[in-house]
Amino acid sequence: MVIDVEEERKEIINRYRRLLRKAKPILKEGDAKLIKRAFTISMEAHKEMRRKSGEPYIFHPLSVAEICVEEIGLGTTSIIAALLHDVVEDTDIQLKDLEQIFGKKIAKIIDGLTKIKGVFEYGTSAQAENFRKMLFTLSEDVRVILIKLADRLHNMRTLESMPRNKQLRVSSETIYLYAPLAHRLGLNAIKTELEDLYLRFTDYPVYRDISNKIDESRASRNKFIKQFVQPIKEELDKLNVECEIKSRPKSIFSIYNKMRKQNIPFEEVYDLFAVRIIIDTPLEQEKSYCWQVYSIVTDYYTPNPDRLRDWISTPKGNGYESLHTTVMAKNGQWVEVQIRTRRMDEIAEKGYAAHWKYKDNGSSHESNLEKWLVKVRELLEKQDLTALEFVDDFRGNLFNEEIFVFTPKGELKTLPIGATALDFAFDIHTDIGAKCIGAKVNQKLVPINHTLKNGDQIEILTSSKQKPNEDWLRFVISPKAKSKIKELLKEDKRNVADDGKEILLRKTKQLKIDVSSRVYEQMRDYFKVNSQFELHYRVGKGLITLNDFKRFKEFKPSSPLKNKAHSEITDVKSIEQEINKVKGRYEDILLIGEDMDVVEYKLAKCCTPIPGDEVFGFVTVNEGIKIHRTTCPNATELLANQGNRVIKAKWTSQHEVAFLTGLKVIGTDRVGLINDVSKVISEELKVNMSSLSFKTDQGIFSGEIMLYVNDTRHLEMLIEKLEKVEGVVKVSRFDSRNNNG
Repeated sequence: MVIDVEEERKEIINRYRRLLRKAKPILKEGDAKLIKRAFTISMEAHKEMRRKSGEPYIFHPLSVAEICVEEIGLGTTSIIAALLHDVVEDTDIQLKDLEQIFGKKIAKIIDGLTKIKGVFEYGTSAQAENFRKMLFTLSEDVRVILIKLADRLHNMRTLESMPRNKQLRVSSETIYLYAPLAHRLGLNAIKTELEDLYLRFTDYPVYRDISNKIDESRASRNKFIKQFVQPIKEELDKLNVECEIKSRPKSIFSIYNKMRKQNIPFEEVYDLFAVRIIIDTPLEQEKSYCWQVYSIVTDYYTPNPDRLRDWISTPKGNGYESLHTTVMAKNGQWVEVQIRTRRMDEIAEKGYAAHWKYKDNGSSHESNLEKWLVKVRELLEKQDLTALEFVDDFRGNLFNEEIFVFTPKGELKTLPIGATALDFAFDIHTDIGAKCIGAKVNQKLVPINHTLKNGDQIEILTSSKQKPNEDWLRFVISPKAKSKIKELLKEDKRNVADDGKEILLRKTKQLKIDVSSRVYEQMRDYFKVNSQFELHYRVGKGLITLNDFKRFKEFKPSSPLKNKAHSEITDVKSIEQEINKVKGRYEDILLIGEDMDVVEYKLAKCCTPIPGDEVFGFVTVNEGIKIHRTTCPNATELLANQGNRVIKAKWTSQHEVAFLTGLKVIGTDRVGLINDVSKVISEELKVNMSSLSFKTDQGIFSGEIMLYVNDTRHLEMLIEKLEKVEGVVKVSRFDSRNNNG
């Protein structure tokens, strides 16, 4: 590729000037000078570097800075930090050099954005460790997260040039952590784009299909909306209310989610778009004006009473305020209408950054975000969580929806949707949670696992004899309750493990087993436990006995992949070296690793991949390589937390090998239907079935068939044939229920 250096230099200067133009309204005296200094340092530091796409690396920091200004609404400090965010990580420039030039605050933000270098102990995850490090600075400066989101958004926008396994890892990490984080900080536009890009890179055919269908319906949708809003606009004009009416289609990802959750095609998603009415009104009259607009809308269109959402009286935890209603249009179509003021709209789109603008107005809603930040700080102060546990707890803190409940004295408490009486008890105090035996909800006695509803009033009942147990973790969902129960159980577990350690040393001495770290490694492998602590605990509990140790002594490790010390195989590179040693021994049809070799693997039970599916390999601790579909329910978590153990995998052209998969058939019942269905499967298409179960309920039948197919093409043909059987309404593939992949 020939590079025109002069053209590139011009383009870099153009982009730099564009950034300054966009930042101009917020720049104070001396700011432009500092930004220029940061740009010059970044330019010099990255001058030899290029992105995977081939373009100069400096394009990336410039784009991140531009997103910070234009799409998040941040100022000079963030522009400088964004321009320099990769400098310490990728070049010889030290953090202390930047601190001398730009001061402590900017250096602190850049430090929060710099990845941790070095080797991580086995059983942890570089992705999780880096995420935790970045959040440590969140408690001091929220801008770290906002710049990180801008960085992630630009990386997702330019993910096209990355290799496939990197696309999967970055996309999964995005949907698992960064999109919920953007949601929690109220950055709606960014959250939506991150979700859509995730779908684009993990399941492009579905993304393209929904996107095309939205485009196809654009003209008729615009015509419909024009007719729909006309009477509302006329009424608002009579009232002399300044307003803007916008309509937007639902995001591709939210349509996809609806289709998946409700198992319906695109055509059956009824609220494909929302109409937003934005009014200009003084702060003190916001509420009454919004309800007045609601009244006008429902004068013309009948509302669905179950779909009214009032986030003006009680804003969401991320500060979101709006009035939502779904109404029936004249053509029998449901339309979601969102009513809000200009201030609310800016907060909904720009989130956290917009809050500062309105903080001086005495607006109290910022405190919801502040409360959340306090929770994050508490979580960060817990020293004994591993990075993976921390990420898990933190995700729990990103809950989308909340319920509002009351104490006996009428104090309002916010809990995640689905919270139980026990969650409420821990929210009040750890001691009350630990001793909780039940509750009175609205004066009625309920058990501790009773799920709370909006507006419940709760009184907790306690007993000094009560003690937390493992079962509790199954029905609490608030991060606070989860982490407190884990803490209390850990204490108990620690005592058992201490006893177990002594027993283990006594018994191994008795059997003349010399306990070294290598032997511990083999024991962990043999007893299928992830850590030394877990091993000690199981011995202390009596789950591993003297006889088990005798069997362990006689056991001789065999498989070359299994016998390799785990500490050496913690990443894909070393796995691939191992693969080369055992290469060529197995005849099969899945190619794995950078060199696309044929090696031993297992198909994950959680998603039952078949040839033709898009798949990836995951290096497990005890069971070698497992193959998952990229759409597997567990894929996102594996890729987001353990990306270093993900390995490329793809099917080659297929030999005649059969794979087990499941089909769900739904239709209207008639005599001989089951016979016709099984005939198509076994006679016409010569497919073997392993199980068949049907049930009928008042004229509707549903069935599940487990059968053997060769590949996805074979499966599609079968679905097509089955859908032609009289009475069959829908046929869809389902994943196996077993989630231990």
